[in-house]
Amino acid sequence: MIRLPRRALLAGAAAFALGVASPALAAEPAPLRIGKTFLAGALDPAEGSAGWALVSHGIAEQLFMVSREGVVEPRLAESAVQEDDGAWIVTLADGRSFSDGSPVDAQAVAAALTRTSERNPAARASAGRLAFAPIDDRRLRVTSEEPTAILPSILAEWVFPVYRETQAGIVFTGPYRVTAFEPGASLALEPNPHHEGAEARVPIVLSRIADGQSLALALRAGELDLAFNLPVETLGLVAADPSLTVRSFPVAYQYMMWMNTREGPLADVRVRRAIDLALSREDLVRAIRGGIPATGAFAPTFPFAAEAPIATDVEAARALLEEAGWRPGSDGVRAKDGERLALSLVAYPQRPDLVTLQPVIRAALAELGIAVTTQVTEDANGVATSGDFDLLLWAQHTAPAGDPAHFLALFFETGAARNYAGFSSEAYDALVADLRATQDPAERVRLARAAQALIAEEAPVAFLVTPEWHVGLSARLAGYEPWGSDYYVIRPDLKPAD
Repeated sequence: MIRLPRRALLAGAAAFALGVASPALAAEPAPLRIGKTFLAGALDPAEGSAGWALVSHGIAEQLFMVSREGVVEPRLAESAVQEDDGAWIVTLADGRSFSDGSPVDAQAVAAALTRTSERNPAARASAGRLAFAPIDDRRLRVTSEEPTAILPSILAEWVFPVYRETQAGIVFTGPYRVTAFEPGASLALEPNPHHEGAEARVPIVLSRIADGQSLALALRAGELDLAFNLPVETLGLVAADPSLTVRSFPVAYQYMMWMNTREGPLADVRVRRAIDLALSREDLVRAIRGGIPATGAFAPTFPFAAEAPIATDVEAARALLEEAGWRPGSDGVRAKDGERLALSLVAYPQRPDLVTLQPVIRAALAELGIAVTTQVTEDANGVATSGDFDLLLWAQHTAPAGDPAHFLALFFETGAARNYAGFSSEAYDALVADLRATQDPAERVRLARAAQALIAEEAPVAFLVTPEWHVGLSARLAGYEPWGSDYYVIRPDLKPAD
C-alpha cells in the first residue's frame, strides 16, 4: 500500500540503496538490485504510460497478458465471452487479491478500468471508450464505443492494469508492492504477501541509470544484479568478468524516426520520402551491432508485419529534393528561397541505441545535402508532445498485446493522442476504422499491411531497425531469461539463486 510521506520514502530508498537495515530487519535477505534506463514517473495507471512501467516493474497486472510465446492468455481474468449484441462478459479468476488483502472483485475492476478509459487517451485507441459494469462479484459486462472482436487483446494492452483506489493510495495485484518511491529515480519493492509464491521472493531495489555506460559500470562494480538494456559497446567490458552473464534477445520493439509534418521543409512529402530513401537500414543495424532492418511498423514475428524490405535509393532521394526545389549551395547544403535545408535530430539516452544511430543518420543525410544537428534529451515525451523537433528518434513496442490496431490508431490517426508527427490522412483514418470493425483475422492482416503501405507513401515516420537487446546478470540471477521485450522484466518467477 502506498502511504508513506515523501521524507520517509526517500529515507527508505536510501536505506535500501546503501544496504542499511535496522536490527529488526537484519535477518531479511539481501535485496535484488536492478538497474534500468527507465523508471515509472507515477504510480497512477491513468497517467500517460505509467501502466506500462508498473507492469514492467512487477507491481501491476492486467486481466489478460501476452505469454512468452506471444499468445494472449488470462491473468486476473478467467475468461471473456462475446455476446450476440457485441458486449463481452469477463469472468474474473477466483481467489485473487490486491496487495492490501482486499479481493479482486468485479466492482473494483470496473471502477478502475472505467476511470482509466475516461482519463487516458491511450485506453481509447483500439476500440474507442470502454465501459465496465459489474454483474456480480466475479463477472462484469464490457461494452466498447467501436465494435471489437479482440477484447482480450485490448485488455492485455499496457494501459489497462487492474488497481483499486484507497484512502491510503492505489493498490495493485503484482508479485511486488511499493515501499518507497522517488518518481523517475528509484523504487523499493517488497514481495506482495497476497500473491502466490511470495515466501520465495526477496525485496528489490530498482534504480534508473539513464546512461548506458554507467549501467554497465555499475554491474561490473558489483552494484547491480540485473542491468537491463546494456549498450552493445559495453558487452565486452561485462563479458570480461567471469562472474557476470550477458543474455541477448530479439525484441518486438521498432526503432523509428518521427518527421514533423506540421511546417517547414518536412511538411513536403517529397522531402520526407527523400530522407526515408537515403537511409540504409543495413548500415543502421551494423552501427548498433544487432537486430535486423525494419520492414514497417511491426517485427517480422507478427503475421501483420510488412513483408518487403524498405528500399535505399540515394539517387531517387536526390531527385525528389530537386523536384521539391532544394538545390545544392556552395557549401554543399541544399537551399530554397534563401533557406538552408537544416534539420535537428533528437534522441534520448534511455534507449542507448538511438544515440548510437544519430551520427550514422546525420552522415547519410549530409550526402543528400541536408545539414543535421544532433541533440540528446532526457525528456523525450516532452519533446514529442510539444512538437518542438524536426526529426525525433523513438523506440516503441508496436504490438505489446499482439494486435496491430493500438499502435496504428494511437500514433497515426488524425488528432490521436500520440500522433507526434502531426500526420493527417482521411484515407488512413478510414483504414483504421475498418481495422477496428473487422473480425476476420485475414482481413485484419490485410488492413494492417495496407495502413503500413500508406504510411510508407506519406513518410511521417521512417521505420529503421527491429533491434536486439542485452541484459547483464550477476551470479544471483544467472538463470534469468528475458522475454516480452521490456514489458515483463520483473516477473513472479524472479528469484535469486541463493
